[in-house]
Amino acid sequence: MTTITDTVRSPLAAGTAVLRASELRSELPTENGTLRAVDGVSFTLRAGRTLGLVGESGSGKSLTSRMLLRLNPPSFRETGEVLLSGDEPLDIMELRRDGPVIRSVRGRRIAMIFQEPMTAFSPLYTIGNQIMEMILLHRTDDRSEARAICLEMLNKVGIADAERRIDQYPHEFSGGMRQRAMIAMALSCDPEVLIADEPTTALDVTIQAQVLDLMRGLQRELGMAILFITHDLGIVAEMCDDVAVMYLGRIVEHAPVREIFRRPRHPYTRGLLDAIPKLGRGRTARLASIEGTVPQAIDLPPMCGFFDRCPVRIPGLCDARDPEEVRVGDEHTVRCERHGPDAPADDSEKEANA
Repeated sequence: MTTITDTVRSPLAAGTAVLRASELRSELPTENGTLRAVDGVSFTLRAGRTLGLVGESGSGKSLTSRMLLRLNPPSFRETGEVLLSGDEPLDIMELRRDGPVIRSVRGRRIAMIFQEPMTAFSPLYTIGNQIMEMILLHRTDDRSEARAICLEMLNKVGIADAERRIDQYPHEFSGGMRQRAMIAMALSCDPEVLIADEPTTALDVTIQAQVLDLMRGLQRELGMAILFITHDLGIVAEMCDDVAVMYLGRIVEHAPVREIFRRPRHPYTRGLLDAIPKLGRGRTARLASIEGTVPQAIDLPPMCGFFDRCPVRIPGLCDARDPEEVRVGDEHTVRCERHGPDAPADDSEKEANA
């Protein structure tokens, strides 16, 4: 009988590049102009490692993640390359959104956990039937085997009394249990890549900690690469190996997680870190915040998109052109004129040591 521990794909060595996204762009024509929702995003997902994609609402995180599975509406014009490794590397961006090849990738090679599990499960079918549907599509055509795999996964993600719960409906599960069931469904076909889009936002802190522990344990066991989308830098510190900070459809800083927290280079990254509540602050102390909001990415002029909100902007430079990506460490890149070749030397050095 098939079980989840049976290998359904070749094992991947830790650190192996599983997916490479290059120059991803997603544009939406509107009556007010073209919305550049994703603008030249590139990153690599590696086996056994977690990349955190962080930023405020409207930064383009979810749209970027959905490009990896061709899930955005056809009204978006999308370009770039999403190369999924294998004996024959597959460029997902060349696939039809509703074609048989992308359907074979969804759930089987790349799985996704959504923010709100109640909308991911149909209220008309049992939890078990919906998980088994994925297994029957990708792993076996034997319903008894599919049910056995489903039970094993429900047990693996910590669903108590799985033999009874498998035949219950989504409304009979608590929010934390639905999230665990969604993880079970996402991992039931042993994917190489897991996309987790704000998977703990709707959960209380106790259940949130349990879900994060579960994901880390399953990652160690299955060796998958994880793209973890969140606005919570506390979770990033706990969960991620590397961090890509998004703003206005672009990655403005990319580095290992320790480097991001120890020495952030972009003013936006520092603003996000400063906004984290800290123990020891007095009751009357005000939380730091980033002034303003993310602007609409429609027909923006060639300048730094963070200019109007930046506390250390350089007039005449930051508002004159798009900042180029600059390497400031072995694995640390940033898009900021204060680290570019034309930055004032004093300010640049002061900023780097801030």
